[in-house]
Amino acid sequence: MSATAAADERLAPTSLVRKLLGRPELGSVVGAAAVFVFFSFAADSFLQASSLSTILYSASTIGIMACPVALLMIGGEFDLSAGVMVTTSALVSSMFSYQMTANVWVGVLVSLLVTLAIGFFNGFMLTRTKLPSFIITLGTFLMLTGLNLGFTKLISGSVSTKTIADMEGFPSARALFASQWTVGSVTLKVTILWWLALVAVATWILLRTRAGNWIFAVGGGADAARAVGVPVVKTRIGLYMGVALCAWISGQHILFSFDVVQSGEGVGNEFLYIIAAVIGGCLMTGGYGSAIGSAVGAFIFGMTSNGIVYAQWNPDWFKFFLGAMLLLATLLNAWVRKRAEATK
Repeated sequence: MSATAAADERLAPTSLVRKLLGRPELGSVVGAAAVFVFFSFAADSFLQASSLSTILYSASTIGIMACPVALLMIGGEFDLSAGVMVTTSALVSSMFSYQMTANVWVGVLVSLLVTLAIGFFNGFMLTRTKLPSFIITLGTFLMLTGLNLGFTKLISGSVSTKTIADMEGFPSARALFASQWTVGSVTLKVTILWWLALVAVATWILLRTRAGNWIFAVGGGADAARAVGVPVVKTRIGLYMGVALCAWISGQHILFSFDVVQSGEGVGNEFLYIIAAVIGGCLMTGGYGSAIGSAVGAFIFGMTSNGIVYAQWNPDWFKFFLGAMLLLATLLNAWVRKRAEATK
């Protein structure tokens, strides 16, 4: 009888409350609702359609990168070069197209190859040297920062690139990476579609594929994962190349939105991506998190950064709120995980 009872207990359906407590993004959803309600009262223009479109755009520019960074953190690693890699992608595309007087699509494809190579370099160095990802990607961050400025000054003679708006292929590239359309009084930008598509693909990978199981396993413990046949090296390199791919998308958006690129852009943005992932439920220790949570974290960033402006507060307070949200989200995520483990 006891064996039968145990079997019946295992087969019993999981309650909705237990399912919700087991979701990594639960804390961030609660936080997003609180931020939304707060700024709805604090800023009269917050709920206007034009304001919501601006918030979504801000969220998408962070969310495109927060999504692969979240997967990387689930895999137990960091990438401090992600911010400047976005700028590198845009610079390579612009300068190659201008100097080679080629169709801009040639520069876009060369930029893709270069950016993926940087991601491969990060993953390869991590797996070969066994150094912490913090050290490896900090080194890449510093090298890319110097290369961005040095090569731009060497080739263009200034800290920004030359215009490529009159080159062949520019209109079609802008349509893919920087187009926008108007629905009623709302202007939506294509980055929102890129963002949602990337989150959907990342969620499918995490929850429906073998690669997703590998990511969670590597983040939970690389040695244990290797012992059961998980390709740890390939998984880590793949995660870093995923970050590079999204950096390429973000870089092309910057280039084809503004036509020129400033070589010093992107420094510090890597922390915004990490913060969005942590607010979304990713643990700093790896093995836990979700792509949907990173999207919610990016949405909180968009609401906060714009809500402060709409409320006519001093924007200097933004970093304070960002730091407070990071601490609160980390504490809430830890509490949610403990509750989820207690209900199992």
